[in-house]
Amino acid sequence: MARVAVVTGGTRGIGEAISVALRDAGMTVAANYAGNDQKASEFTERTGIKAYKWDVSDFDACLEGCRRIEEELGQIDVVVNNAGITRDATMKRMTRDLWDEVLHVNLGGCFNMAKSVWDGMNARKYGRIVNIGSINGQAGQYGQVNYAAAKSGIHGFTKALAQEGAAKGITVNAIAPGYIDTDMVSAVPANVLEKIVARIPVGRLGQAHEIARGVAFLVADEAGFVTGSTLSINGGQHMY
Repeated sequence: MARVAVVTGGTRGIGEAISVALRDAGMTVAANYAGNDQKASEFTERTGIKAYKWDVSDFDACLEGCRRIEEELGQIDVVVNNAGITRDATMKRMTRDLWDEVLHVNLGGCFNMAKSVWDGMNARKYGRIVNIGSINGQAGQYGQVNYAAAKSGIHGFTKALAQEGAAKGITVNAIAPGYIDTDMVSAVPANVLEKIVARIPVGRLGQAHEIARGVAFLVADEAGFVTGSTLSINGGQHMY
């Protein structure tokens, strides 16, 4: 029977590429999304992957979303915590609400989803969790104290949870993407984007499918000896 994988933020950008890669690897994929019903519907029509709507910052919604997926598709073996938002501002302009919103979605969502599937994975002695961090969680970034803190927290969360899961057949790893050619990055002004690319040794932005390929490796049955690791996919921009 095919493994069941849940990809949060899985209907657009990097998340869509991950969802498709796991589908192509033979998994039954459920793609979570938070807001855009039209985009989610188009995604399902295009890929054949069912989309499920809930806010990953809401613990009870995560529990219910995972319960529904298991009822409809089967027990969840794989979780990819990809959902994330930005609310950029310098500390002078950063509000508590902007801080909380990013921490609750980007870092809190990882806890909520892992907690929702942890007992089942422990009982079956198998699980794969991959958390999507960021180069900016490793190196920091001006105007992103909230985002950088949340993504840095993901890397610590990954290492700690990996230690709890190792003896139970559950691996927990992270991927730290660099600057990837998505709608979010494309919205950056052209002159700023040029400066970003100039700092990337390979001389280009990354592609979403390159992140997805890393995820597909980490969630494979054959990757059981890889846990607590962070795979940096950033074109050599930050070697960590």
